[in-house]
Amino acid sequence: MKRIVLKVGSAVLTQDSKIAHRRLDNLVEFISTLKKEYEVILVSSGAVAAGYTLLQLDKTIVQNKQALASIGQPLLMATYKQEFKKYDIISSQVLLEATIFRNKKKLKHAKAAIETLLENNVVPIINENDVTVIDELVFGDNDQLAAYVTHYFDAQLLVILTDIDGYYDDNPQINKNATLLKEVNNISQNELEATHSANSMFATGGIVTKLKAADFLMKNNNKMFLTSGFNLDVAKAYLLNNIQTRGTIFTK
Repeated sequence: MKRIVLKVGSAVLTQDSKIAHRRLDNLVEFISTLKKEYEVILVSSGAVAAGYTLLQLDKTIVQNKQALASIGQPLLMATYKQEFKKYDIISSQVLLEATIFRNKKKLKHAKAAIETLLENNVVPIINENDVTVIDELVFGDNDQLAAYVTHYFDAQLLVILTDIDGYYDDNPQINKNATLLKEVNNISQNELEATHSANSMFATGGIVTKLKAADFLMKNNNKMFLTSGFNLDVAKAYLLNNIQTRGTIFTK
């Protein structure tokens, strides 16, 4: 069975400083359908945003962000657990740090755990361990974490569900004539070094982190599909019917 990684961002999972339950439910329903054809690993942001729903701390302060993550992570997992239960699916929490991908022993154990979960029809929900990581050893965004998970955990495709519907040749918010690029085969250094901007107050990424994720995967002979997480029709058409109506596929 083909293995895929879905990455969903905070902008999709939260709205008005609250968990967006309808979108989360739509995501879980989508995953329940995907599981008939794929092994699915979910990389989920949203812990800090979930924590903020209970305690409004200034997340620009590192200690506050870590505290919010520790509050929000169990809340987010409980929400996922409740939604997956509707479809008789067990979900699990897996917190990773960037260091495991540099340590063969740790990586081997992490892969074994993921394999065991997938073999038993469980959906692993992965997030970076924001509470304990330090700046020098942190991904800092789940886009690049998801790319590493895709590569090192032997998935064939990363699908990023976000607040944009694909990658454009210019900023569509500024240039109304910007064109959606349905396929990208190369990413320039200038694109990778551009100043990133995240639309959500809780997002840590932006288009640049997604491009870095895609670049890493393409250099390792893998693929990434970028599409909207607000409306899952494009992702459904691509993954279930092999039809690309919109979105961007990054592939060599």
